[in-house]
Amino acid sequence: MSKQEATHDTSVVKLDAARSPRGPMGEKYLASGVRVSMRLWEAEPAMTEGEARAGESERDYEVVGYIVSGRAMLHLEGQVVRLDPGTSYVVPRGARHYYHVLEPLTAIEATSPPAQVHGRDAPGALARPDPSRAEKL
Repeated sequence: MSKQEATHDTSVVKLDAARSPRGPMGEKYLASGVRVSMRLWEAEPAMTEGEARAGESERDYEVVGYIVSGRAMLHLEGQVVRLDPGTSYVVPRGARHYYHVLEPLTAIEATSPPAQVHGRDAPGALARPDPSRAEKL
């Protein structure tokens, strides 16, 4: 094989959720690549509207999620979307949002770029998008 042919990543990642590290908000980090990662929110407890609103944030990554079980309301930039089992959702990078969990919730999310890299998931980390800066992981 020539040097020109070996220009892509060929690594394989397998991660057992039972041994996955936890993030600062209680999420389990699953498989992670250079540009996208997965995480699991498992049996997140129901909360009041006030508790949910206190968690409002904007993040420096895009989220695509899928509800496995439970119910929640996603408050996103003045819109409210009901999340039920079997539904999927998108939270754009830099969008103000919070989740009001109505019933214990299990959801799988993919984040791009990876949420756990460069402190993007640190408590209080907010997106400060700068349109002139290039995407950095």
